[in-house]
Amino acid sequence: MGLSTVDRVKTAFFRRHRDGSGSIRLDRRRIYILPTGAGLLYALTLFTMLLGAINYSLTLGHLLVFLLAALGLNAMLHTFRNLYGLSLTPGPCTPVFVGESVHFPLRLMAAPGLAHRALEFLPAGGSLVCHAQCSDSDWITLPVPASRRGWLSLPRIKLASRYPLGLFVAWSWLQPEVQALVYPAPATTPLPSPLAAGGELASGREGDEDFAGFRARQPADSPRHVAWKASSRQAGEQPLLIKQFAGGSRPEYRLDWHDCMPGDVEARLSQLCGWVLAAEAAGSRYSLSLPGGEITGGHGPAHCQRCLEALALFPAAPA
Repeated sequence: MGLSTVDRVKTAFFRRHRDGSGSIRLDRRRIYILPTGAGLLYALTLFTMLLGAINYSLTLGHLLVFLLAALGLNAMLHTFRNLYGLSLTPGPCTPVFVGESVHFPLRLMAAPGLAHRALEFLPAGGSLVCHAQCSDSDWITLPVPASRRGWLSLPRIKLASRYPLGLFVAWSWLQPEVQALVYPAPATTPLPSPLAAGGELASGREGDEDFAGFRARQPADSPRHVAWKASSRQAGEQPLLIKQFAGGSRPEYRLDWHDCMPGDVEARLSQLCGWVLAAEAAGSRYSLSLPGGEITGGHGPAHCQRCLEALALFPAAPA
């Protein structure tokens, strides 16, 4: 079945660009411009004034109409130049958990000798509007909600400008190939029993010989471990505090898929994610066992990131 006339026009004049992961520069072939509602009303007003000047042979009326028409055409040029030559470069993204927002960074570079003001960034299919001004170089972040784990791509963006008078709107479509990793939402559940040492279970505490201070509460920490008195003395909206103890032996955990509570794939992954964060916050060694693979015992930011990536990229359940 052939394309309709409207579809052919959209395909010919509003082509979608796959911009890759490099810098994007807006030239005249990528910028579209049309009058706004205010611009059409402005043109209608000038036409009415012109008819009146012609009817009554008003020389000053003609002069005023032509002056205002020149002002409108000059506004159209400045609206176009507000986008022309602007360069955008996507930056690296920080992983987040399901339910949070990914902040995609974009670096704006102004064209030599030009300033770009009142820029609007509108993701396709969304209502988010981010205003930015760029006179030399600047960074902005575009928040996108993360509703499911795995790789999240930056959606198609509409960059628009109505500067300076709002009589015209210029826009360009951007689609940089940049992704962010989304981890499963951590579930707050107690850690499993630690591994046995010498035929006996190792202690499940971090050590109770000396008080070592406080740390910020992690999503997987149990509410019964919160230092409520110390937390109540904090000013402002700061995270709750967890007591830490030094001394004693630290347990080692084996975080196994089969030890999770019965549930679907996403529920098990959320529980494992909570266990990983809890074991990491406790300073314990831990391993992660998943169907089809296992990550050996370790500890530290690199080991934690490796485990969280394995959970985020775990195959989804068949539909």
